[in-house]
Amino acid sequence: MKISIQRDKTVESFNVSQGLTLLAALYEIKEHQDASLTFSAGCRASVCGTCAVRVNGKEVLSCAHKVQDGDLVEPLQYHPLLRDLKVDKHRAKKTLLNTEAWLHESKEAILTQDDEKLTEKQTDCILCDSCYSACPVYAVNPDFLGPFALTRAYRYTSDKREGDAKTIIENIQTNGVWDCTLCGECTAVCPKGIDPKMDITMLRGTSLQFGYSDPSFATQNFGTPDFGFDPNAGF
Repeated sequence: MKISIQRDKTVESFNVSQGLTLLAALYEIKEHQDASLTFSAGCRASVCGTCAVRVNGKEVLSCAHKVQDGDLVEPLQYHPLLRDLKVDKHRAKKTLLNTEAWLHESKEAILTQDDEKLTEKQTDCILCDSCYSACPVYAVNPDFLGPFALTRAYRYTSDKREGDAKTIIENIQTNGVWDCTLCGECTAVCPKGIDPKMDITMLRGTSLQFGYSDPSFATQNFGTPDFGFDPNAGF
């Protein structure tokens, strides 16, 4: 069985044993074929998110993906490349700081089971950066806050114990909820089944409640021919 690996600007092919996970195949290559092959790994149990890469154009966890003949393995997108499949994730994690998605003003609240389930799935995020790599917005806007930062924002703005949700909502107006295209690529690649697209949609609703709106919609000129109709033209 043969797989190909993107290494800087070249693609190299390697023979690997059948039935392996991608992470096991990478270790096999490193031990028997090329000791210089560089990649990231951690728990080997789909818990830490360290080993995320792209296979055939889709983000996966190396420890969970079963190797198929002809697989093309690449590093995550929109991350500074360190070497081979290893990327620097620090810049992506800074988006969490920009949203300030944490408990700002704690207040007493009675939480029901329904309240817990409201954000139970979002709490499962393992910061693998798969959604960040899959997001097409980064191709045109490197300052976009991104799916996992906005999911974290939703998690705290939906928490009854948060007494200052407005601060978080304010922080996600620029390069945030309105910049998302709602394409759903982030949802498709999340290994934990989180739905950032829906979280962002919910955050838009909360933003409207706090008096915010889509800035691009606010600047539309409804009377121009480009928009499709003239409100003064009659019917």
